[in-house]
Amino acid sequence: MHAASRSPVVLRSLMLAVAGVLPLGLLAASAQAPPTPPQAETPPANLDTLKARDQELEALRAEQRRTLENEARLKREIESIGDDRRKFNQQIIDTASRVVGVEERIAQTQERLEPLDDREQALRASLEQRRGVIAEVLAALQRIGRQAPPGLLIRAEDALQSVRSAMMLGAVLPEMRQQTEVLAADLAELVRLRQQIAAERDRLARDLFVLADERQRLSLFIEERQKRLAEVEQALTDERQRAAELARQAENLNQLIAKLEHGLDTASRAARAAARSSEDGKAASGRPDLAALKDPGRLSPAIAFASAKGMLPLPVNGARIKEFGAADGLGGTEKGVSIAARPGGQITAPCDGWVVYAGPFRNYGQLLILNAGGGYHVLL
Repeated sequence: MHAASRSPVVLRSLMLAVAGVLPLGLLAASAQAPPTPPQAETPPANLDTLKARDQELEALRAEQRRTLENEARLKREIESIGDDRRKFNQQIIDTASRVVGVEERIAQTQERLEPLDDREQALRASLEQRRGVIAEVLAALQRIGRQAPPGLLIRAEDALQSVRSAMMLGAVLPEMRQQTEVLAADLAELVRLRQQIAAERDRLARDLFVLADERQRLSLFIEERQKRLAEVEQALTDERQRAAELARQAENLNQLIAKLEHGLDTASRAARAAARSSEDGKAASGRPDLAALKDPGRLSPAIAFASAKGMLPLPVNGARIKEFGAADGLGGTEKGVSIAARPGGQITAPCDGWVVYAGPFRNYGQLLILNAGGGYHVLL
């Protein structure tokens, strides 16, 4: 009977160590409580019975010490996992920010290259139309130096040097001087444009190399985090399979969200609790707690989605081609914002939330649905 009374205490202690619900003081109190005496109490004079009780009590205390040690070890492991998760989350956030910055520089370089290329083509066409003037200048140089002229427009630098030499030597006729000066200016502009285009392309190549390196770094971080979350991989797979089944059964996005919300009571309760906590904090301070946004280890939204108006970034770099509420050309209005992004551009969730669905859906392609709390959903 006494051995049986010790097992529930040990089990309860282990449960408390894993869940972290009660403090150590309460755990010790529950473990040290003496077992229930048997129905037939032995007289105190029986020394053998007292000795047996002492041994059982000592065994119970030893079990308690082992339980406390296990609890401390589990707490250290939980803290270590939490620290690693926060570290990897911060590394992912920092790397994603660098990727966005490099993509912006690449887009700016491409924007600068377009007018430069157009200007170069225009100058080439203009010079092609004035090949006769260049031929006359080179012929004059040939007569002076009795040397064969360089090939026409083989290199803009050669033509520019020849024209300048002709002007300095006075070999150009007065009626050709004005055309020659214009020609020299255009050739100099062409040389400058080629140098600028080469520099821009070198800068673009360096940025593309940095982008590839940062994306590889981001992939390694994500892979490492996925390894550390291997224990929940099966549960995540089950949820995705269930969500995919619901997606196939849904007739439209509203039905999809309704069915998924029906099976996510836990996430909904957590979202409502986060919203109430954010509203209480906002009522006390008059504004959202922006410091909470800097914690990469948070497991619930830092602030309620309804309170984040004006603070959410765009999910991807690009041109906004459709605005929310604008006419859709079919008699209705747009239900979201459409952005034309560069191929392979990184898409980042603009807010905290729970992943409700991630995968292909009808003709939308790859679809991501986030439960942002408070009845709000974000579709990417």
